[in-house]
Amino acid sequence: MGKRLVIALGGNALGNTPKKQLELVKTTASTIVDLVEEGYDVVVGHGNGPQVGMVNLAFENSYNSTGATPEMPFPECGAMTQGYIGYHLQQSIGRELKKRGIRKSVVTVITQVEVDKNDPAFQNPTKPIGSFYTKEEAEKIAKETDYTFSEDAGRGYRRVVASPKPVSIIELETVERLVSDGCVVITVGGGGIPVIKTDDWYEGVAAVIDKDWASSKLALDLRADMLVILTAVEKVAVNFKKPNQQDLDEMSLEEARKYIQEGHFAKGSMLPKVESCIDYLEHMKDGKALITSLEKAKDALQGKTGTVIHV
Repeated sequence: MGKRLVIALGGNALGNTPKKQLELVKTTASTIVDLVEEGYDVVVGHGNGPQVGMVNLAFENSYNSTGATPEMPFPECGAMTQGYIGYHLQQSIGRELKKRGIRKSVVTVITQVEVDKNDPAFQNPTKPIGSFYTKEEAEKIAKETDYTFSEDAGRGYRRVVASPKPVSIIELETVERLVSDGCVVITVGGGGIPVIKTDDWYEGVAAVIDKDWASSKLALDLRADMLVILTAVEKVAVNFKKPNQQDLDEMSLEEARKYIQEGHFAKGSMLPKVESCIDYLEHMKDGKALITSLEKAKDALQGKTGTVIHV
């Protein structure tokens, strides 16, 4: 068995439209197969920010304009994006594996992730989804539904949902078996479909789990040797975009916590990436976390670039 890698891919790296996505995943596939060729057992998690917004908006617009299309609950929109992003990744990775003569299966697992119904995030929904409305429109919809709206940067009002932390991955045993059988597995898409425990099983909730946190939980539960978070930059930096910007080759847990306290990492950007790496390493002492760009992933795993976070 090779070393296990859990890779977290950003949803924005996959493009805003299906056509654009099919192009972009060719680069993604090449990187992933590079790592398979190096002997790693690769498990892929991914974001779905642009995609779930697009699906949600399409149903919302159709419902509002004609009433002919049913309202589509948000968990179902998340499941749809897991399916079509997974399909595109399977297509591209499968093609790349065949091209290189590597006999491996690629599979997508539609994945539910349990969240705690008492998570404080539910009392303070912050994740914007869907279209913009005037204040009057938002108030009318809020009265007719249980939606919460918030003003978004002066552009209008948007529905907001909670972003709770992952508690457990429902399909973990299935993912474990597939990885052990040598498959490249795509899972926790969009952070997973958020579900809460009920008396007889689980039910979906309107929320978005951060894909970095979900991938960190996945890496921990699979006892992965490394958590790799692929983003838009080659290295994590302090004093980002300032004259004294400093790119980091590595940082210890202690240094990472210190940089967070000093406010170096943006809330909606680098902060959840670094925090999820810290959480993984706190529980997986012999693990390693790496943050780098998609294009530099192979070089980073060879120690040539990227930012390594270690205990």
